[in-house]
Amino acid sequence: MLNLIIWILRASFRMIKYTGVQRLVLGLLNKPIKWTRSFSSDKFAYKINDIKSRDQYMSNHIERCKLASVYRLVDLRNWSWSIYNHITLRCNDHQDYFLINPFGLFYSEITASKLLKIDSKCNIIERGTTTYGLNKAGFTLHSTIHNARKDINAVIHVHTGLAAGLSTLKCGFLPISQEALICGNVSYHDYEGILIDDAVRQRITNDLGPENKIMILRNHGVVFCGQTIEEAWFYLMTFMTAVEIQFHALSAANGIENLIIPSSDILDQVQKVVKNNLANEQPIDGVQWKLGELEFEAEMRRLDLMGYETGYPYKKPLND
Repeated sequence: MLNLIIWILRASFRMIKYTGVQRLVLGLLNKPIKWTRSFSSDKFAYKINDIKSRDQYMSNHIERCKLASVYRLVDLRNWSWSIYNHITLRCNDHQDYFLINPFGLFYSEITASKLLKIDSKCNIIERGTTTYGLNKAGFTLHSTIHNARKDINAVIHVHTGLAAGLSTLKCGFLPISQEALICGNVSYHDYEGILIDDAVRQRITNDLGPENKIMILRNHGVVFCGQTIEEAWFYLMTFMTAVEIQFHALSAANGIENLIIPSSDILDQVQKVVKNNLANEQPIDGVQWKLGELEFEAEMRRLDLMGYETGYPYKKPLND
């Protein structure tokens, strides 16, 4: 019904000479999501790097800025869900300390100073600038992954419609696009209810395995892991595009048997290119990039140009 009303309004505007008001309304009809996002986020955004006073000591400044920036990126992509879900980052000064969002804030409200610093047993080490607490169920998943895999320093968990929808499919995540092949092999964990039971930890560990960086939680959502927060973001961004392609393909194909699935040799070739950064040929600045860093730095430039003040330590500053 809403689409019909919008179509009628557009058609009626084309039949008459536009007034200033009509041009404004038509512009909003053509780009309603962009307009509302600009109004709600760009003009009233909290600055990410809000730790500026020399008298305000807070540890892990750079890590806080990076993690808070990822919360904003997820929110701006509409991948957040109310106050729920988490993104965690291991502190570089202590292997068993982590940064996480306080339970009760929207992702759009997260700043560097508001993040909680906690240990692997959910004890708060540094509360930050809010009085909010911690969602134990959320950190059960994250702490299990961090403790099981010391190579994983960042974990992102989302419940988007696409991600949760995929988690309900018996066919799972299909390697039918370049983006899916870039993601590589994924793990699966069967749904066991809300994760507050410590008994589930070993099953999560076993299901994730020793190498995979993406785990689909059936009937729930998806977890993305990385040695760095940049790598975890790279897998999230790539996976969400791959899932969108998969849903379009399944809708058009009328069955998995009509889909073209590349061979395992092709998967191996794509993974070799991605993991060895073979796509970035002959840069003349000598800057070395780990997986996801080049893309993440571009995202930080965009946030800074929008006025979010990320505090990100650029390898290539804005004026280069």
